[in-house]
Amino acid sequence: MIASALPASADLRARRESADASATAWALAARAGDVDAVDHFVRALHRDVLRYVSYLCADPQAVDDLAQDTFLRALGSLHRFEGRSSARVWLLAIARRAVTDGFRHAAARPRRYDGSDWQDAVERAQPRGVPGFDDGIALVDLLGALSDERREAFVLTQMLGLSYEEAASVSGCPVGTVRSRVARARGELMELVV
Repeated sequence: MIASALPASADLRARRESADASATAWALAARAGDVDAVDHFVRALHRDVLRYVSYLCADPQAVDDLAQDTFLRALGSLHRFEGRSSARVWLLAIARRAVTDGFRHAAARPRRYDGSDWQDAVERAQPRGVPGFDDGIALVDLLGALSDERREAFVLTQMLGLSYEEAASVSGCPVGTVRSRVARARGELMELVV
């Protein structure tokens, strides 16, 4: 009864906080050696990691590899996780470093495409007839118009639901900078849509 009286944003925030608390508890239990907790931890945060990495990474073929790398890094350093932040914030910071390292690796070892027309191959590989496909393409195009910093801040706060403080922790910058980047990203997106 009380939950239905809460505004939608408060209800969403309460669910997010509950999910964060559960994921953090699973991470701490996994740290203590609970094998089932590892599975719960990965399942609880896998979607958020995939979404975040896909918005940071320009190579859609690398998204799954980067998400897997994120979880391998996290599970390898789980013994150092103390729960000072939520497990989601901790994991997204690891994901950010994995993407950055992926960029460095790709820059050091460029790959060639052996096909005749790579753009045609990519377009043919895209799913068609899926509800929201065109909207998703439009969103990717709009987000692509933003600078990397503004896109990251916007995705973290507006799409993944992190607080400005959590986004600042993931991005490694002050909270005010995140707020400014999100505000500027919103303004740029509004100008592009209108």
